[in-house]
Amino acid sequence: MNRLLICLALLALLAGAFTSLAQDEKVLVIGHSEVTDSYDPAHGFTQTTGIVNHAAYSQLVTFPDADASEILPLLADSWSISEDGLTYTFMLNADAVFANGDDIDSDDVVFSIQRLQNVNGNPSFLADHIVSVEAHDADSVSITLDNVRPSFLSELTSYAFSIVDADSVRANGGTDAMDAATTDAAEDFINGTSQGSGPYVMSLWEPQVRTELVRNDNYWREQPYFDRVIIINMPEAATQKAALESGEIDLALDLSADQMDSLRENPDIAVYSGPSNYTHFVLMNEDPDVGGPFSEPLVQQAVKYALDYEGYRTLWGGETPGTNMWVGLFSAFRQDRAYARDLDKARELLAEAGYGDGLDVTLQYPDFSLGGVNFNTNAQKIQADLAEAGINVTLEPGELQVSLEQYRNGEQGFAYWLWGPDILDPLDFLSFMPGGKVAKERTNWFFDDVPAEVQDLIMAARSTSDSAARLEIFTALQEWSQANAPYAPFNVPQVQTAFRADLQGFVFHPQWLLDVAILSRGM
Repeated sequence: MNRLLICLALLALLAGAFTSLAQDEKVLVIGHSEVTDSYDPAHGFTQTTGIVNHAAYSQLVTFPDADASEILPLLADSWSISEDGLTYTFMLNADAVFANGDDIDSDDVVFSIQRLQNVNGNPSFLADHIVSVEAHDADSVSITLDNVRPSFLSELTSYAFSIVDADSVRANGGTDAMDAATTDAAEDFINGTSQGSGPYVMSLWEPQVRTELVRNDNYWREQPYFDRVIIINMPEAATQKAALESGEIDLALDLSADQMDSLRENPDIAVYSGPSNYTHFVLMNEDPDVGGPFSEPLVQQAVKYALDYEGYRTLWGGETPGTNMWVGLFSAFRQDRAYARDLDKARELLAEAGYGDGLDVTLQYPDFSLGGVNFNTNAQKIQADLAEAGINVTLEPGELQVSLEQYRNGEQGFAYWLWGPDILDPLDFLSFMPGGKVAKERTNWFFDDVPAEVQDLIMAARSTSDSAARLEIFTALQEWSQANAPYAPFNVPQVQTAFRADLQGFVFHPQWLLDVAILSRGM
């Protein structure tokens, strides 16, 4: 599509977004490649959901605006931890209110967390370790865990633990009962208008078109600068760049590396480039009926040696991850401990596995772009890389939501995906270890499939809090994973973002990616 057609299509889209805006409103318009499954905190667990729900909801605790260096109070103004490390008691902030002005009390906290547990949505696994949530009075609540969990406060910063208005959600079909997976009927209601206490209220969602946020006039902390935030779905980086340069949008979240030089030369544009929180990887299903030859360890090793890691860095910047632990986490193997390409070794392994004459496979992946990284481009490169080792790859791109469902159900045998950490703690890596979320549900790799000594390391990782001991445990797990895991992580790309030069306060955050409430416009 040429630039004129891009602009015409964009103008038509933006015309619909702005028809009802008051002339004196301060409006922020964001171009973004939307990845949203739901805006209900108990159901949604995708990138755009994180951006929107961080603005529309509050959690008990949070991180600083710029990083994840400490745990700060939010709805809870203080907390204590029992001597055995299992029970966390939170005292709620008396000033906190929902967007409708109602007080937030312990019933809302109990309802929100129990609903998260019981609806069995995509983020429900984050609450698996919670044994009970108990209200002591209107302003205090305790959460008891099944085991010591060093990452628990970090986990509570997730938008999955957003506190919803229990009365309103109940009145619209919501329940936190044990059978909520089949009886809760509030998701559509919450997808139409948020039920939280954040600086904004989500007022409109047209899936894969746009999302709108309006200022929460009852926000109990500092009011945000913008009256309205409009997030326009723009899947193509070229469309975002054209819209930004013309002034039709204020912020483009998903640009590509080759666009940045020209944008840096534009005095009306400011740019940000830095490490992203996404690890791109190839998944090889452990179930022979699903993964076929790619369930075999020697073939998995061959794939790891066949990928051209330097080529992906040339395309997208960033670095080659050592394992599926995100490179920004404590103890993560960085590029100096990552795989390097060795085609002779890849061919040797294939021959040892009995595939000296090569083998055929279909690569499944979602047809979309995120953060300026195009999945089709990477899939074509994976195809070319593996062909040099004797693996003939047929590409099978799929519609995002369809492919995502297949991936989450463990139905894809050889697939390309990305991963952003669910929690900003090394424990997130256990999702890729036997019995973890990605391993068990998406790769059919189970706890009982591995030696006892590896099982012991996984169990120790879950409860050890001493830094030196954690370093030793996670180092051992990563070393074992490199040799044995059915994953080939190949790139952590750069974030490529640009915005109008008068936009102030932009920060890339590894947890929620973007906080629209701290943005403002300069004079």
